[in-house]
Amino acid sequence: MSGYRNLLNKKAVALSYNEEKNRAPVVIASGMGYMAEKIVEVAGEHEIPVYEDESLATILTQLELGSEIPEELYQAVVDIYAFFLRFGEKKEGQRPEASAEKAPVSEREQAAAPETLEEAADGGGEPAAQN
Repeated sequence: MSGYRNLLNKKAVALSYNEEKNRAPVVIASGMGYMAEKIVEVAGEHEIPVYEDESLATILTQLELGSEIPEELYQAVVDIYAFFLRFGEKKEGQRPEASAEKAPVSEREQAAAPETLEEAADGGGEPAAQN
């Protein structure tokens, strides 16, 4: 498949979670093609982890900006959040909140279901799902 066709089929979504404002993570950016490339690029510039999951990205790109993810997707997002926690611990030998993996505290919000955040850890990031 050509590079152009690959770019057209690319999807990316950025999620944000603020437990004081929302019940669940919210879609803060979503796009396909060039927009997906820019979402991933901005995530990289801000050291926000990116997780590749074509099926999840396809579902999330169908949601409106500013909407909370549906309850059916909580577990998938929690699994991604847990993946980043484990990845950060292996990479830095410490919890990701203390590593350079995350955006500054004042800018970051967790990306997981509220009930799991308390169980998983304090802090987090804004994972971008992409395919």
